[in-house]
This record gives sequence, C-alpha cells and structure tokens, in this order.
Amino acid sequence: MAAQGQVSKVREAVPRSITFLEETWAELKKVHWPTRSETYAATMVVLVLVGIVALYLGVVDFLLSQAVNWLLR
Repeated sequence: MAAQGQVSKVREAVPRSITFLEETWAELKKVHWPTRSETYAATMVVLVLVGIVALYLGVVDFLLSQAVNWLLR
C-alpha cells in the first residue's frame, strides 16, 4: 500500500513540474534583458559607488584609529 502512495505522488509531481517549467519559461520571456551598453553603464555606477564608499570608510577608519591612539597615550 505504501508503494502505491509514493507512485501516485510521483505521478502528481510530473505534471506539476511540467506546468512549473512552462510558467517559468513564460515569465523569462517577459524579462527585459539589458543591452551591453546598459550593463556597462550599471557596472560603472556600481564601481564608482563602491570606490566612494571605500574611500569614506578608509578615512573614517583612519580618523578613528588616530583618535583611539591619541586617547591611549
């Protein structure tokens, strides 16, 4: 009896999986895939912002370390 239950679960899972894959493919067709130039521009924005944040955090770290060193003297 237990084997029949597992077989029926597999039989139910296959059509559901096929439906899932069909719906996923339909959604992927709706996606706006960026062009090469859009990808390049977005990458440049990210790199510039990462550079700015890294510089800011480096300055803050330096100032805080100097303040701690001054306090510990």
